[in-house]
Amino acid sequence: MTAPAELRTVVTVPARYRGPETAANGGWIAAVVAGALGEAAKEAPVEVTLHAPTPLDTELTLVHHGNAVTLCQDGAGLVEAIPVAEPLTEPGFVPFNEAAKAEEGFAGLDGHPFPECFVCGMREPGDGLRIFPGPLPGTAGLHAAGWRVPMSVTDDDGVVPVPVVWAALDCVSGWASMREGERALLGRLTAQVYRRVYPGGAYSVVGAPLPGTAGRDGRKLTAHSAIYETDGTLVAVAKAVWILPRTAQDPQ
Repeated sequence: MTAPAELRTVVTVPARYRGPETAANGGWIAAVVAGALGEAAKEAPVEVTLHAPTPLDTELTLVHHGNAVTLCQDGAGLVEAIPVAEPLTEPGFVPFNEAAKAEEGFAGLDGHPFPECFVCGMREPGDGLRIFPGPLPGTAGLHAAGWRVPMSVTDDDGVVPVPVVWAALDCVSGWASMREGERALLGRLTAQVYRRVYPGGAYSVVGAPLPGTAGRDGRKLTAHSAIYETDGTLVAVAKAVWILPRTAQDPQ
C-alpha cells in the first residue's frame, strides 16, 4: 500500500518579522507554522517547538505529516507544531494604565539583547510592535506593557493577523523569566487565541514565570503570558519555555 504524499508549502519570512537580527521572531514563526494546521489551530492550543533559528528572506518548506506540521530548510526541521489538549493558565489581568506605567521599568531600555526584535525591540513606531514589558512592584515576577496596536500591522482585510498576536505573547514571557544579564532564546510556545485584536486598540500584555522550579529548572525557564482587553476580557494566552545558553559551569 502506498503511503499518502506529504503536503508541502513554500514559506518565506520577511525581514520585518525578525527577533534576533538574522532570524524570525519566535512567536511570529510559531504562529505561521501552527496556522498551517487549519481548523485544528483554532479549536485547541497548539504546541510549537523551535529546534533551530528560522532564517529570513529564505524559501522554506512547510511539510504536513499526520496531525503535525514541520517547517524545514533543505530537509532539516526548524519548527514543529502539533495540537495539544493542555489547559493554559493566565498570569492575571493588569489594567491598561498600570501596564503602561510598568513600561518605565523595561529592562531593554538599558541594553537590549535583541534591539531589532519586531515585538520588543527599539524599532520605529509602526515598524515594530514596541511592547516594552516592565515589572509590577509587589508581585512575583509579573511583567506588563500597554500595547497600542499600530495600524501598520493589519493584513489586506484590515485584520491583525494571528502571527502578530502570537508574537505579542512571546517576548513578555521571556522578560518576565530572565534575570539581569541573562539572554535566553524561545524553545517552545503553546498558545491559543480566543478573540480578534483590532488595529488602533489598547490591550494589556502580561507575563509571569511559573512558580518555583516549574518556572526555573537549570537552563530551562517557563512562563505564561496573556493579552487582555481594557475590561479584562481574555484575548489570547500562552505558555513559553525559554532556554539559556550553556556556560562553562554547566554539566555536559
